[in-house]
Amino acid sequence: MVAAIIVSLVIVIKSADLFVDNIVDIGEHIGISQVILGVTASAVGTSLPEFGSAMISILSGNPDIGVGVTVGSNIWNIAGILGITAFIAGYIKTGKEELKRDGLMALFTGLILMFFMLIDTEITRVAGIVLVIAYLIYLWTLLKAQKKDNTEKEKRAKTEESSDVKEVEDKDSKPFNKKKTIILIIAGLAGLIIGCRIMVWAGVEIAHMANIPEMIIGLFALAIGTSIPELVVTLSAALKKLHGLSMGTILGSNIFNILIGIGIPSLFVAIPIEKLSVTFDAPYMIFVTALLLLLTIKNKKLSRWGGLILIVVYLIYIITRLSITM
Repeated sequence: MVAAIIVSLVIVIKSADLFVDNIVDIGEHIGISQVILGVTASAVGTSLPEFGSAMISILSGNPDIGVGVTVGSNIWNIAGILGITAFIAGYIKTGKEELKRDGLMALFTGLILMFFMLIDTEITRVAGIVLVIAYLIYLWTLLKAQKKDNTEKEKRAKTEESSDVKEVEDKDSKPFNKKKTIILIIAGLAGLIIGCRIMVWAGVEIAHMANIPEMIIGLFALAIGTSIPELVVTLSAALKKLHGLSMGTILGSNIFNILIGIGIPSLFVAIPIEKLSVTFDAPYMIFVTALLLLLTIKNKKLSRWGGLILIVVYLIYIITRLSITM
């Protein structure tokens, strides 16, 4: 089991580098900003393990694991991944517009989920439809933001024609193979998913041997295990000073996990809600999201101290959750 975890870790790290480098490369060449790239392609790509785990768990009759994976992943994504990344990288910068749009959307999606958890004992098809529609609206706002960004670039190109022409010429002179880049992105993503699945399998087997309850496996082993792509991509991006991609990946992933990760499965089957998820897990997820916004809103960055605060908050969550359950 230990050997499997070590091998999978090597696969994940190498695949993350491949994924980040090539997704940034293609984004630059087709004119997509780092943040938009983060909250869409990178977020969805790195969220596939959580989405797959939730879908399989829910549709195979283990909905507690499915809900646990989603809520636990979102808490870990912010308190764990962003906390660790900011602490190691020193800081993660973010823009005012991204905080208003993506940060508030992440908070809003948590509140939507909490609302449906409070009014019923199940996440029903009606809730699923609302969640999926909310994600489509969010994608529409992203398209508008990218269109506005492209328009502003065109205006700057006209006012600073000489310098911009030189920049375009330098950019065009760089060799770029679109087909090869897309293949490398897919290969990197596939490596992330395969490596994570091996890691999760080994972790779950160890957890079962130790007679750990399924909800705890969902909240911690699966949640953290399936979020390893986000951890490696976010940390790798931050260390390369790609802060927009780093923050965007996490916020976009949390939005996707709730609106699609829970929304899509609930279209096929009603998802029962554990009482503790309503009284503790979901409120803690909302608290952690709000805390991130408070820590970043003043200086438009998550500092190393802010990262440390988030790490401590996650450790408190783990200790409290285990003490309540055991």
